[in-house]
This record gives sequence, C-alpha cells and structure tokens, in this order.
Amino acid sequence: MLAAAAKGFLLLLGWLVIVGTALPLLRTTVWWVRIFDFPRAQVFILGAVVLVLYVLFNRPLHSAGFFFLLVLTATLLYQGWRIYPYTLLAEEQVHGANPERPEATVRLLVANVLMSNRNDAGFRRLIAEEQPDLLLVVEPDRWWEERLRPLEADFPYSLAYPLDNTYGMLLYSRYELTEKKIHFLLQQDIPSFQVQVRLPSGDRIDLWGVHPEPPTPQESESSAPRDAELLLVGKKVEGLRRPVIVAGDLNDVAWSHTTRLFQRISGLLDPRIGRGRYSTFHARYPFLRWPLDHVFHSDHFRLIELRVLPGFGSDHFPILAVLSFEPERQGQGRPKPEVDDGHEARERIEEGIEEANE
Repeated sequence: MLAAAAKGFLLLLGWLVIVGTALPLLRTTVWWVRIFDFPRAQVFILGAVVLVLYVLFNRPLHSAGFFFLLVLTATLLYQGWRIYPYTLLAEEQVHGANPERPEATVRLLVANVLMSNRNDAGFRRLIAEEQPDLLLVVEPDRWWEERLRPLEADFPYSLAYPLDNTYGMLLYSRYELTEKKIHFLLQQDIPSFQVQVRLPSGDRIDLWGVHPEPPTPQESESSAPRDAELLLVGKKVEGLRRPVIVAGDLNDVAWSHTTRLFQRISGLLDPRIGRGRYSTFHARYPFLRWPLDHVFHSDHFRLIELRVLPGFGSDHFPILAVLSFEPERQGQGRPKPEVDDGHEARERIEEGIEEANE
C-alpha cells in the first residue's frame, strides 16, 4: 500500500514537471502560464529527483512506466538546454576586460529596495562598502528619497521619480549626466529612465533604468505590458546605435522567450551567460530564486566583475556590475535577430499597449 502511494506521488510530481515545462511553450501572455518561465532550474532539479527515485523503486518497469520516463527525460533535456547558457559550462557571451583606462570603467549597482522595507541604514552601509559610480534604486517612495538624500554629497548628479505604487526610481551618479529623460512608455505611473553619462575619460554612454509591471494577479493578469515595455526599450536602444547599458528589475528571467527576444532586438549582451544565474529574487526563500535584476550592455563594454550582493531587508538582492568601456575591442558575438523577430516584437508591443490602455 505504501509502495503504491509512493509511486503515485512520484507520478504526480513527474507529470507536474512535464506540464510545467510544456505550458511556457504556449505563446500566451496569461500570468499563470508565464509564471512557469521562472523556475526552470527548480523544475529541472525536481524532475531529476523524481526520475532517479522512480527508476530505483519501480522495477520491473512496464510500458506505462517506460513512457513516463521517456517523456520525463525529454522534459529534463529541454529544461537543461534552456538553463545551460547560464552555467559555467557555456561559453561566455561577454569577455573579460583589459582595463587599461581606469577612467573608462563603470561601477553600476542596481537595487530593488522593496518600498515597504525601512532598512535604509543597511542599504547605505552597502553603498559605502561597494562605492558604485552609478546607483539605480528601484521601488523607492518619498520616504526612501528623503532617507537617501545624504548620498547627494558623494553623488552630485541624480534623477528622481519616487512613487508610492512600487514603481518609483532613483538614479545617483558620480559622473556628469549630460542628458536626462523620464519616459512613460506604456502607463503614466510606471517610469523608465534614460540618461547620458560622461565618464571621466570623456566618453559618453547611455543608461536606461527600467522596471516593468510583473505578470502576477496582484499587478497584471497578463505579461503583455511587461513584454511590450521591454521590447520598446529594445527597439529604441537598437535605433540609437550608441554605447548603452540597460539595467533594472525587469520582472522577467534571463532565459525567458521575451528576454531573449529583447536581446536579439536590441543587440545587447548578457554578462550572466557562461558565468551563472546570479539570482536576485526571492531573498527570503533560497530554493525559490531566479534572476530578475539585470544589467545588459552593448558590445562596447567588457566585464570586470559581476556579483550578487548581500541583502538588506528587501525581497531582492542587489547586483553589482563593473564594466570597462573598450569600444576598440568590439566583436563579442552580438545577438542576431531571427527571421520573425521584428514581426513578433511589433505584435507584442501592440498587444501590450492595448492592454495598458484598457
């Protein structure tokens, strides 16, 4: 009786893994389908455990058991293929830097502070330890803006748009901001930042700060607004053809179809590829973590350092990227658009705009 119950439980878990892998293949924007884009590593681990236990404790295998194992194995191979680029086994997309010009480096810290979090002292200690040149703060309200105002002594340039709806944004810079723009790409209460930064070397680079709406029932029952905002930024970045960094809490994982489409549309590189997942969310649940906070950049940059930083009370860990501006060494394998990417991007943008205006 116990053996039969255990077998049934393993079958249930296995089919959940299979269904959870198949659902994201649907080109739907419904939140409860898109949420399965996130836990690919966790689903892979769970499926592997089920497969091993099923083989060990269900002998001899009959035809139904063989079919189950065959489908589960195919599922694991697919999940492994999707997360493989974000392991040390894959080739690095962004090459290591040769920083011959310290004045052309960018030390960028991105942190979703969690609006309800009140540990500003811990956050300021982290900033003092890491000494970023650029600090992008996501989810600040006016309380956070007031508590971080002392940073202006070390960061003489800034751009602020605090909000009490979890979509506020602050940017602090040690370097001159020669241009500053706040965009509302889809909704009037969700800003995106675009600034031009003049490095000590005299070089100018663009920085975009983004935080689109997540596909959750509390925020949006569809991923369409998020997808549209990311793709709109991707098209704008590709059109500029300047040195650019796009950073923030994208509310999407690095391996999702939308993020990979964003990369191909924009031509931006992901320093995670070939180095690891660098998961930043959820800070409180070790097994339920995935990469939601990102730093993408054009081929003009190479990587000095990429690191997930300790928490300070937020549900996100901050992420630090140290980049070297080396335009003379371009050629790192810019993502290339596929045949239907342009058409798909236009459709997703139109769908997102329609849903945002409803």
